[in-house]
Order: sequence, then structure tokens, then C-alpha cells
Amino acid sequence: MIKKIIISTCLLISFVSFAQQGTSSPYSFYGIGDARFKGTLEYRSMGGVAVEQDSIHLNIENPASYASLGQTTFSVGGTFGTTKIKTDKETSKAQRSTFDYLALGIPMGKFGAAIGLVPLTSVGYRISNDKTTIPDAISSQLEGKGGVNKVFFGLGYKITPKWNIGADVQYNFGKITTTSVEMKTDVQNATRETNTSELSGVNFNIGTMYQTKIDKKLNLYTSLSYTFSGNLNSDNGRITEVDGDPNTFTYPENSVKLKIPGKFTFGAGIGEARKWLVGTTMAFQGDAGSLANYYNTASNVRYEKSSKYAVGGYYIPNYTSFSSYLSRVTYRAGLKYEKVGLIINNESINDVGMTLGAGFPITGTFSNVNFGIEFGKKGTTSSGLVKENYMNFSMSFSFNDRWFVKSRFN
Repeated sequence: MIKKIIISTCLLISFVSFAQQGTSSPYSFYGIGDARFKGTLEYRSMGGVAVEQDSIHLNIENPASYASLGQTTFSVGGTFGTTKIKTDKETSKAQRSTFDYLALGIPMGKFGAAIGLVPLTSVGYRISNDKTTIPDAISSQLEGKGGVNKVFFGLGYKITPKWNIGADVQYNFGKITTTSVEMKTDVQNATRETNTSELSGVNFNIGTMYQTKIDKKLNLYTSLSYTFSGNLNSDNGRITEVDGDPNTFTYPENSVKLKIPGKFTFGAGIGEARKWLVGTTMAFQGDAGSLANYYNTASNVRYEKSSKYAVGGYYIPNYTSFSSYLSRVTYRAGLKYEKVGLIINNESINDVGMTLGAGFPITGTFSNVNFGIEFGKKGTTSSGLVKENYMNFSMSFSFNDRWFVKSRFN
């Protein structure tokens, strides 16, 4: 049954995942877009804290976790989001439904492997400046879509019952398209410029996880990972059209190399296995990278090292309860603060949020359905900028089963 579910889901995801607009943020104009992936929903619901060596939940942020899988695990998730975008004068709203991740983890004794597809960043905005009521003024509209996805494959190895190591390779690819239209009042013709960037590159991620007992019940969990910096090749093209003019100007394609910065992530927590956990995660970039392309550079914009701080955890009233289903539910919560690495008009763009979630076990199996809600704010209305108040409703499935087991007959 699980194999039929996986095949059906893969067909659905392959149809919708590259046609969606994964963000509605004006800030996605800069760099390679908004960072999309923030962990599988189980850990995202804890603010991004992912420090436990879990046997039935797939942690695709640290490849060392794959070695702790007890069963083959298929995980898929998506989000419906609403955003209120505010300036010091105006307010607008946006909605979107997005695919978040698709991954498969396979235990292999002391080894574990995982493969998956994740939208890494998204571009999605439409900004209008309507001056059609002003004589000789120029009205404009700027629109962007696309983003970067990653396909990854990783291996983890259990050195001792307490200590795992792992590594994965990531292939990043995608396309970003931006269109700008300008029209002068009382003039019929408009000028349209379309820029496209085909992006591709490879980078690597390594990690380690260690856990040990503090006393008979309490455990200490630690997680450390490093994503190496990598180049992202951008093959660019530009077309300019003038309505009413039969000539279309196609500029020669050019290629540039963007640099994705390296990232160091450390987490630690304490808890009682299958009962509760409280932990924290910190992530830092080694440098600001080089993400500006020829079509989105601006004198008032620069990039900085991004960083993230999160605290969170979970609570399970009674993991083995037979009489109360709600006692077997996993309740999650977390807080996060993030500097996204973007400075506009000398203002750092920050993201502050709170997460809540619950994991519902599927009776008779190790599989579960997870729900989460995330709300927070990003940016500011100071210095002529935009503040985004957002709320995201997420859902994921984690299907667990024993594969590759030789059948026995008496």
C-alpha cells in the first residue's frame, strides 16, 4: 500500500512543484529569492530544532540522522500561507499553496541513506506603480517568478550506538524570470523587458550527531552540520520589446557565477526519549556570499552574513497508551529569530516567528500525519520598506514501513 501512495504522490508532485509560486514577498526580488526550506514539518514546528536521533522521522538537515532510521520512511509536506504586506501608506494581502519537500530514507544496518527533492528558494512578486492620472508620468509594473530547487542524496553511518556521521551531495537547479513594463501617460506603446536566468550548481553537506544519557531518564542530544559554499552558474538572457515597433531586441546571453555561502549549524537539547525534549539551534553563514545578478543589483542594497536562533521542543503525554489516542499525539512548539542576510536602505531584514504543531500517529503503524502553524513578521516599514505579517498552515505525511525484508514461509 505504501508503495502505491509513494508512486501516486511522486506523479502529483512532479506535475505541480515547478509550476507554483512559492512566495509573495517583494524581498524575493533580491539574490536568488526567499529561502524556502526550513526543515521537515516535525522539526519546523519546533522552530527548526532538530537534534534528536529519531528512528521514524526523517531529518534531512543533518545527514548523520539517516543512520538512526529504524524503518523505510517516506515524507512529503506542503503549506498554505497568507501574508499581509504593509508599507507606511498601503496594505495588501496575498495567498499561496506550496509543495515543501519530498524525501525517502532507507535504513541499511549501521548505514542509512536518503534521497529527495526540496524547493530551496522562491521568487514571487508583482509590484505596480500606477501614475496614469498624472500627465507625462511613467507607470511601471515589475513581476518575478521561479526559484531554485535541490535534489540531494546522502549517507549516514553509526560509528557507535551514540555517535553518527553523515554526508550528502546536493544538485541545485532552477529558473528565475523577471518582467518589467513601463508606459508613459497618454502614450499607447509600452516597453517590456524580460530577464531569464537558468541556474545550476553542486554543493555538499556534512554532519555529526551525538547523544548520551545524563541519568536513568534524561538524555543529552547534540547535532553539528556544515554546508560548504558552492558556485551557482547563472546563464542569463534579456529581451526588450516595444509595442507598436516590429523590432524586438534580444541581447547576447551571458554567464555569471554566483556564490552560495557556507553555513554552520549547531544544536543541543535534553529530554526523555518518546516523552519530551527541549532544545536550541543556532545557524551562521561563513560570509555574505555573492548572490546579486545583473538584473537585481541596486546601490541601496547589500548582503550580510545571515544567522538564525531557535528554541523549541515536543511533549508526548503517553507514547504507549491504549486507552487514549490523544495521549499518543506529539505536541510541538518553538520560537525563531533570523537575520536573512539582506540589508536595504541600511536596514537589516529580520524574520521573527512562533511555531506550533501536532503529530498524529496512524493506529497500527509507525506512520503519522503532522499539522503545523507558523506566524510571524518579516521586514519593517521604516526607511520606506515593507513589513510582512504572515501565517502558514502546513501538513505532512510520514509513512514508515519495512522494505527489503525477505519473506518467510513455514
